[in-house]
Amino acid sequence: MAMERRPRTPREKYGEELRLRRVAAGLTQEALGDQVVCSPTLISHYEAGRRLPKPDDAQRIDLALNTDGFFVRWLRDLESNYADYFATVAELEREAAEIRQFGAQLVPGLLQTPAYARAVFQAARTNFTQDDLDKAVANRLARAKLLQTPSGPIAWTLLDESVLRRRVGGPLVMAEQLRTIADMAESGRLRLHVLTFDAGAHALLEGMLYLLNFRDAAPIAYAEGLYTGNLIDDPALVDACHTDYALALGDAVSHRKSVALVRAIAEEHEHAQR
Repeated sequence: MAMERRPRTPREKYGEELRLRRVAAGLTQEALGDQVVCSPTLISHYEAGRRLPKPDDAQRIDLALNTDGFFVRWLRDLESNYADYFATVAELEREAAEIRQFGAQLVPGLLQTPAYARAVFQAARTNFTQDDLDKAVANRLARAKLLQTPSGPIAWTLLDESVLRRRVGGPLVMAEQLRTIADMAESGRLRLHVLTFDAGAHALLEGMLYLLNFRDAAPIAYAEGLYTGNLIDDPALVDACHTDYALALGDAVSHRKSVALVRAIAEEHEHAQR
């Protein structure tokens, strides 16, 4: 049986409904854009589920399509706690049967402790308030619940050694973070491998990678940079990402040795505090 495309997210369903209502109204994307006061390219992004309209734009869409507040009401249910470039991935990861993640410079979000996450957010923000940080940390911890239930996805985690040694939040925060990862690995919720400095160059050297596999749908890949992210669903590119992950995994140390290394480096951090 042929594999279906990846699961549709709520925002993609929103976009498809917008496209259907626009076509039924006999409007082109350009014509709708004129009434909404935006570009046809932005209408295209809405219909593809890549972006969500602002409330004012959704109101103008309802007026243009005579949909009696339909898109405004639905939009309230789609408001995301995540950046636009990551919101779709956050929705899709809840449907994943298997997650494979690579941390190049920092611990992946699903594994972060509250103190580690707070230090990451604080370092990237100016004029922050404690409420801002509390909300960001709470959102990240809500995602992490995905790996705390027996029905959650199988999780593979590949970490560069630099992730283990960079003291995000200070020595004690790092010691707690690394022991949390080791505990998860030993409990069976995580398959852990470390790419040590001795490995030298490896296939994932240029950045982070996140792979999501589904039971009855095509896999996706996600790569992220500073204030940007790229969701990849082209089959050839996704296959290439899986190949690179496999190549890097082949250069990593075993699960058992990785857990031991993570615990040893946690001890180093703790002793540095004394």
